[in-house]
This record gives sequence, C-alpha cells and structure tokens, in this order.
Amino acid sequence: MTTAAASAPDQDSTRFRVLGAISFSHFLNDMLQSLLLAIYPLLKGNYQLSFAEIGLMTLTYQCTASLLQPLVGLYTDKKPMPYSLVLGMGATLCGLLLLSSAGSFPLLLLAAALVGTGSSVFHPESSRVARMASGGRPGLAQSIFQVGGNAGSASGPLLAALIVIPLGQGSIAWFGLAALLAMAVLFKIGQWYSHQQRKAKAAAATTPPPLSPARVKLTLFALLVLLFSKYFYTASITSYFTFYLIKHFGLGVQAAQLHLFLFLLAVALGTIFGGPIGDAIGRKRVIWFSILGIAPLTLLLPYVNLFWTSVLSLGIGFVLASAFPAIIIYAQELMPGRVGMVSGMFYGFAFGIGGIGAAVLGQLADSHGIEFVYQLCAFLPLLGLVAALLPDLRGDKV
Repeated sequence: MTTAAASAPDQDSTRFRVLGAISFSHFLNDMLQSLLLAIYPLLKGNYQLSFAEIGLMTLTYQCTASLLQPLVGLYTDKKPMPYSLVLGMGATLCGLLLLSSAGSFPLLLLAAALVGTGSSVFHPESSRVARMASGGRPGLAQSIFQVGGNAGSASGPLLAALIVIPLGQGSIAWFGLAALLAMAVLFKIGQWYSHQQRKAKAAAATTPPPLSPARVKLTLFALLVLLFSKYFYTASITSYFTFYLIKHFGLGVQAAQLHLFLFLLAVALGTIFGGPIGDAIGRKRVIWFSILGIAPLTLLLPYVNLFWTSVLSLGIGFVLASAFPAIIIYAQELMPGRVGMVSGMFYGFAFGIGGIGAAVLGQLADSHGIEFVYQLCAFLPLLGLVAALLPDLRGDKV
C-alpha cells in the first residue's frame, strides 16, 4: 500500500517534459506549415498568381489535412502508431523541399498537399500524446500543446520577412533542418508513447456523459458551427491580412508581415489561457466568450486607421484563440475513449473550413476588393450565440 501511495502522485502528475517536447514539436510543425501562407506575396509575384490561385493553394493544403485527419485518428484509436509522428514530419520535409524549387503552379499545389499530409498525421496523434501526459488536467495540457503550434504559426511570417523574402524562394530549403530536428524529437516522444499505450487504453474506458444520442449529435453540430465561425474568420487574417494592409494602408510587404506576426503572437498568448481557465470555470463559458466576445472588435476593424487596426487585431487574436483548447477538450469529454477520432475530426474540420474560407474569400477579394472581405467577415463571430446549445457536461462548472 505504501508503494502504491507513493507511485500515485507520479502517475497523476502532469508530465511537463513530455508536454514541453510535444509543444516544441508543434511549434516546429506549425512554423514550417505557416511558411506556405507567409510567402504568398512572394509566390504571387514569382508565378503571377491571382487571389483565386492563392486560395486554391490554401484549399489544397488544408483540405488534404482536413480529409485525412479524422481517418488517421479513427485508425490510431484502434491501432496506436507511436512512430507515425516521425513519418508525418517526413512528408512535411518533402513538401518544403519541393516548395523551395517548384517550377510551376501544379508543383506548388503538390508541395502544399505534402505539407497538408504531414499535418494530417501530426495533429490527431500529438493531441493524443498531450492528453496522455495531462495528469488529469486536460485543459492545461491542451493549452501547452496548442500554444506551441500558435507560436510556430506566429514565427512563420516573421521568418519569411527576415529570411525568405530577402533571400528568395530557394531559401525555404534551409528550413528542412528544422523538420529534421522535429523528427528527432518526435522519435523520442514515440518511444514514450509506445510505453504508455496500455495505460492510455485503460484511461480511455470512461463513462460518457448522460446525454441521448440525438443530444450528442446536436452538441457536435453546435461545436462545428462555432469552429466554422472561428476558422473562417481566421482564414481572412492568415491568408489576406497582409494584402489588406498593403492595399488599404500602403504598407510594404515586410511591414505587413510583421503585423501578421503580431496577430499570430496574440493568438499564441491567448491559447495559453483557454485550457486552464476552462479547467477552472468550465469550458462552455470559455467557448461562449471567446467566439461571441470578439464581435464588437471585428465589426469595428474595417473602419479604423492603421493604429487601431493593429490594436483590434491583437484583441481579436488573443480572445478568439482561447476557444480551440476548450472546444477540443469539451468534445473529448463528450465522446470519451475516442480521442484520436475527435481530435482528427475537429482539427480536420478546422483545416478544411480554413481552406474553403481562403478559396471563397480569394474569389470575393478578386471580384469585390479586399476591403469587402473584412466588412463581410466582421459578422461571423455573431455565430457564437450557438454556444447556448451546449449542455453542461459532468465535471464542467456552470
């Protein structure tokens, strides 16, 4: 009994070394992926691309991830693959090398598809690792994991402005070294993961909340509507904010990239708080506030000067980012024992909506102007009212 009591705190404690490693891997993964979005102005000039073609690149990248992620998660729920994370990063590496030397638009699309394939493997499996290492604090673990990805996404535009824009498209190949570093870290994580499979299966055998199948489906629908609002609006920023700043305020490419970096940095900071606050006060409250709460800011954004555009974009990024960790953990608690499928479905849906949003908004930018895109998207956060449909799950504070 003494031995069991002594080992209990170790079993229940959060594995911060594992969480730190998977968060660092997420940082490298999303940093490399965000390079694709960050160098759009460079690619547009090099290949004479239209906004619609830029949207098609984003659609290819994000829909590849969107279609494959739920399948990967469903498969690995049944047959865990600890070292699949290394293979996924290898696909991203191949996509980067192709992106650095592509001679035509179809090859750019292929490079985008390879990067998307790497993402489709990384996110559901790494989200599973974060939950396995949570020590009973899944919101905190998901935030630690997610903040690495958001920090990586924020770093992509900064590195593009400092390295790729001045040195040219071929310099993307140097970022393959970061992919190799990520593969080494993920190999070590895979070793830990392989030793935890039996414990993870036991932990997954939990009782679902007392909801009818129809209520579970309605709740999933509400969560997907909220994700639609979040990621369709986010697509307007990540894909076209630099073009908006260049066109509307006359900024240069590097200055516009720095503004995008600041927005994504605010996203990274906001992610830190979403999970732990959800653990403390309930995930439904966090979801409600983080989506609907930015509506006043988005409605003002298209009509203010450069200074207030920067201030409002930081507030939007910070508040909106707190939603995703809370939504992921809420969905995992709604369907316990299906962590991979749930994570893959929600990450995949987020990527897919982002891709569709980029394509649709690219068409609107071509036909109605880039300013119209932000005037229209300003109303998307009002869909946060759908959070009223979410039930209070067992253990979630009311």
